[in-house]
Amino acid sequence: MSLYDDAVLVLKEYEGQEELRQAYLDHLAAHPDGMWKACEAGHLTASALVVDPAQGRVLLTLHKKLRMWLQMGGHCEPQDPSVRAAAVREATEESGVAGLTLLPGGPVRLDRHRIPAPCHWHFDVQYAVLAPPGAVQEISDESLDLRWFAYDEVPRVADASVVRLLEATRARL
Repeated sequence: MSLYDDAVLVLKEYEGQEELRQAYLDHLAAHPDGMWKACEAGHLTASALVVDPAQGRVLLTLHKKLRMWLQMGGHCEPQDPSVRAAAVREATEESGVAGLTLLPGGPVRLDRHRIPAPCHWHFDVQYAVLAPPGAVQEISDESLDLRWFAYDEVPRVADASVVRLLEATRARL
């Protein structure tokens, strides 16, 4: 199965956010290249919130370009076998944490947001991953910083999209 086909299947099976989910599907139907960064009309991205439920905390990255505290994530790559694999790969690369496990149940949320030209939109498929006990993070060259935040600290440091992702993740936990 191609990554494109996987994305369509994931979105068709996703329950919730019906209007936004349909916008993702419509975008992919209109743009066969909609999985890739080169698609200037917008493209799917895959992200994952790194969660340590035992400690009641999440690991956020201070994004180098945006200078905002965000979940880990980014562009899909041709070698990614699935959208969920892309999300786990991105979370592992950006956090340096080995042994992340995907929270069952598919994507936690969808979040479409504008980005600077030449592209116009990121259609982010958002997952959550569980950090293993004693996880040690290592900053990547894509980040200015990595930091664990208690659940109740997140609204003070991150934007509303990260807060919504955390809320949905906690509801699933």
